[in-house]
Amino acid sequence: MNFNLDSEQQLLQDSVRRFVERAYGFDARAALVAAGQGGSAANWSTFAENGWLAAALPEAHGGLGGSVTDTALIAQQLGRGLVIEPYLGCAVLAPQTMAAAGTGTQQARVLPSVADGSKRLALACSELPARGDPAVVHTVATPCSGGYVLNGRKTLVLGAQDADWFIVSAKIAPGAEGISLFLVDSHATGLGMQALRLHDGSQAADVLLQDVRVAQDDLLGAPGAGLPALRHGLAHGIAALCAELVGGMERAIELTAEYLKTRHQFGVAIGSFQALQHRMADMAAELELARSMLYALLAALQNEGPALQEHRASQAKALVGRAARYVCGQAIQLHGGIGMTEEYAVGHYFKRAVVAEILFGTADFHDARCASRLQEASLQEARTA
Repeated sequence: MNFNLDSEQQLLQDSVRRFVERAYGFDARAALVAAGQGGSAANWSTFAENGWLAAALPEAHGGLGGSVTDTALIAQQLGRGLVIEPYLGCAVLAPQTMAAAGTGTQQARVLPSVADGSKRLALACSELPARGDPAVVHTVATPCSGGYVLNGRKTLVLGAQDADWFIVSAKIAPGAEGISLFLVDSHATGLGMQALRLHDGSQAADVLLQDVRVAQDDLLGAPGAGLPALRHGLAHGIAALCAELVGGMERAIELTAEYLKTRHQFGVAIGSFQALQHRMADMAAELELARSMLYALLAALQNEGPALQEHRASQAKALVGRAARYVCGQAIQLHGGIGMTEEYAVGHYFKRAVVAEILFGTADFHDARCASRLQEASLQEARTA
């Protein structure tokens, strides 16, 4: 796979970086976090006007027909600025799930307004007992006249606060196998939300469904066939999250390098101390390993089948997440006391890395999935030997 950017991708990357540098300084971000709004409607309009919300959506439904690489380029630059608008939840996770699950009619109903920023779509698939596994679902959809009645509770729904629709995973009862996906209006009777302010200042919510009625046409795709689409959306979400963390690590290293050049001790810049140079080299090495893992995931999403895509997503989630915590943690250490203050940016990159660890399953969860796959491959090889 060629990882050199073409001219359009370079322009895309540059446009997002300019936005972050000019309009999303640390003080501006701090004001948005303090307001507790989960981002700015004006910023979301800017995302839409620049085509960032439509970048990887199909052209037939208002998108630009780009790839997951375009998504990663956008997310990486947003990660440098610790952008709190729900790009991950409402522009990647949910739309990619809809693109994989919905019929042509359903996509035409939803995706154009998502692409132009006039409506927002959020994915409600995580449940407390699941620990990041989308196959563990206790929400129930009971057939009724003309549709279904949904009951259950979803947690850590990204972008829920301003969502117009939710994609909800549920099992059709009684006795039906597989996971089904439903499109639910955010103002539906019986749907409630409990806002969650995450450690890094971003917003999520628990979504409670109590006898929420949906029409037959709100079932996305075939009954019981929603898990592959859900895994597709989550793989794209993991790619975007990993790209965001790579951008955050880049910026944390830049801030640390600048600080080491300006902070003096014993009459010299502390960046001249060899021990600190070694620690910076270790941080740079971790960043490059994470970047390479991200490239491997992007290559799999564009060139491989679902099984390998899922495996690469687990590998990337575990490796990049650990690298981000290490790099951003070291950045705080090298800054000393100032790195721990709310008024200084570097500590907030570590907070984002901590929150990223719990999204879509922890590193331990994904390590276990990778180990299970390797064990199955070994057993299969032994049987055929």
